[in-house]
Amino acid sequence: MSSAPPRPAAAAAPPSSSPNPAYELLAEKAGFREFRLKKNGLRVLLLQNRVAPVATFAIVYHVGSRNEAVGHTGATHLLEHLMFKGTPEFDRAKGTAVAAVLEAIGARFNATTWFDRTNYYETVPSDALDTALAIEASRMRSALLRDEDRAPEMTVVRNEFERGENSPFQVLYKETFATAFREHPYHHPTIGWRTDIEGVSTERLREFYDTFYHPNNATAMLIGDFDEAVALSSIERRFGAIPPSLRPIPKVYTAEPPQEGERRFVVRRAGEVAWCGLSWRTVEARHPDTHALAVLGHILGGGITARLHQALVEKSLALSVTVVPWQLRDPALFSVFAPVRPGIEPAEVEGVIRREVARIAAESVTEAECEKARTQIEAEVVFDRDSTDQIAASLSEAIAVADWQWYADYPEAIRRVGPADVQRVVLTYLHDDGLTVGQYLPRPPADLAIDAEEPGE
Repeated sequence: MSSAPPRPAAAAAPPSSSPNPAYELLAEKAGFREFRLKKNGLRVLLLQNRVAPVATFAIVYHVGSRNEAVGHTGATHLLEHLMFKGTPEFDRAKGTAVAAVLEAIGARFNATTWFDRTNYYETVPSDALDTALAIEASRMRSALLRDEDRAPEMTVVRNEFERGENSPFQVLYKETFATAFREHPYHHPTIGWRTDIEGVSTERLREFYDTFYHPNNATAMLIGDFDEAVALSSIERRFGAIPPSLRPIPKVYTAEPPQEGERRFVVRRAGEVAWCGLSWRTVEARHPDTHALAVLGHILGGGITARLHQALVEKSLALSVTVVPWQLRDPALFSVFAPVRPGIEPAEVEGVIRREVARIAAESVTEAECEKARTQIEAEVVFDRDSTDQIAASLSEAIAVADWQWYADYPEAIRRVGPADVQRVVLTYLHDDGLTVGQYLPRPPADLAIDAEEPGE
């Protein structure tokens, strides 16, 4: 393979005319058809799959922790909870709570929040699709966001936060982002900082909701068994009357400056096992190198025959190894996390990881390793596209970090990655100036007892 970045995939075919005058047909490719609702700018993505009489409807809002700032970190996640609590049409006081209505039709439903997006989705029998449309249209601009709901949901979210604080992996990953990103809002955890979770007011949450939750900042997806003409008509009937935002949706313009040297941190807490993490600054998901970084991730950490498993787990230095080539809207990280076997120093694990990376930089990888990694990624893609709700989940991520065509083109882009591409991204990104190293070190019980004593005792 050439050492040049992978070529971009072919663009979608020019769209034909829209079957509904309320919409503009923007693009079509690989079975997908993308429309824009002219009245308010809502993007609508359709993918028919009539294997079973079910359909998944999802709304992806282009807002996540990336759009938050100190004082209201975690706002997107807290709003995710509150938007299940009621609208004028769907309210527990009327016996029409969102969850109750969806459970009555046998729906699978949930919502998730991440760095670059929030999504709400329902998988329903095809003949009950209008119920899902009605709920999502109602809470797009009419969520009640009551103070009496915020207080108990804050407690639920705080409990989630505390559970994360009890996980060495979660602590290490959170501190890694907070250290690697000093100016960009990826610095903040998606769940938010504890005092923001506890202190943010309902009024501040409503201000955030009124800023970002509009049809022109959302993409609606419908996947499964439906008639296109009927679906477009139903979506227009439910969402067409919702006006777009009166003001432009605020853009994230803060860019993380280049890192100019290795950064290190240590967390000491109660625990049984030490952890070690190495993360290098890399690129945004749209960048052509993202696919070579994904292949590199599998070569290093994709199963028991991967390089780092062989070098760490098989040599009894670590209990496991996790490699994450983060794919986000803005430049992100390439991370390696490993719980250290008791009796082994984290510095020894760090040294092995560094040596394996240096070996690839000096010697490259084999075509057999690339082929295995490409096959693993292709299998993951197939599994992720096995059902309508799994497709919706994967599409949500793609739309958040790039667009749906990035999702459609991903397998072919992975197939074009070869050994020279993998070596090139190691040489380009996995160097010390862009490295953040973290250690999670268990505190002995004696240290904890000393900390608990009053000063002077």
